[in-house]
Amino acid sequence: MWILFACLSSVFAAFTAILSKLGVKGTDSDVATALRTSVVLLLSIAVTFITGEYVKIIEVSWKSWLFLIISGFATGASWICYFKALSLGEVSKVAAVDKSSVILTVLFALILFPEERSNWWIKLLCLSSIGVGTYLMMDFKKTPNGEDKKGKGWLLFALLSAVFAAATSILAKIGIENVPSNLATSIRTVVVLLMAWAIVLGKRKAPFVKQVPKKDLLFLVLSGFATAGSWLCYYYAIAQGQVSVVVPIDKLSVLLTVLFSVLVLKEKLKWKSWLGLGLLVAGTVCMAVFA
Repeated sequence: MWILFACLSSVFAAFTAILSKLGVKGTDSDVATALRTSVVLLLSIAVTFITGEYVKIIEVSWKSWLFLIISGFATGASWICYFKALSLGEVSKVAAVDKSSVILTVLFALILFPEERSNWWIKLLCLSSIGVGTYLMMDFKKTPNGEDKKGKGWLLFALLSAVFAAATSILAKIGIENVPSNLATSIRTVVVLLMAWAIVLGKRKAPFVKQVPKKDLLFLVLSGFATAGSWLCYYYAIAQGQVSVVVPIDKLSVLLTVLFSVLVLKEKLKWKSWLGLGLLVAGTVCMAVFA
């Protein structure tokens, strides 16, 4: 069952990236993060009350609170970097680099959790394929003088997003122990929301909220729905299964994201990028099937 939820998380995550890209066209990335997080929190709290898991909040240990809160900060940092990368670069490349967080996540899981070390050599081979595939997809468009057209700012933010995302998965795996997955999602989202709006207010971007185009707002709200669906499925999956398998399945969302970016956003991919996508997907599938 947890594999099914990991797959659903992947599908929702793909829609999240697509809708987020559409939602930041005319909107500040920090404001976009805060608005989307607000939607996610409302939905996650609603699910917590519908399932009745909210009554168990008094049973959450201090250790779980600590790791869930730190995980929330890591998630907030990942989102802020991800939205910034999307505003600067092409969604196909940003998504590929962001999904490379699977490499760090699996390595950390192998080191920290003994139960994750089964078939470790298969996992490392799959990670090699994912790493090479990600590198090939990081294709830069060159001008005649050899410089990158758009600069590499998006790459820095995408890499930071991947690092924070990896930390999120490991911290959440520890914090979610003996805590209902929906309740854990709500706790973490509160932290992300506070962090996101603190940045908006700290940078004096609050007036920008009223300036968000209606079209962008619609896409951001839909992105929030997709994110909530992805999170609820994802944290149920890591609570029930192996994080070193759940994370690669979740990262398969990059396939749908890239296909959409090509078909709808009209982004152009070279043969090298397609080869990289193939290696990335192949490594992920093999991780899910054989590891």
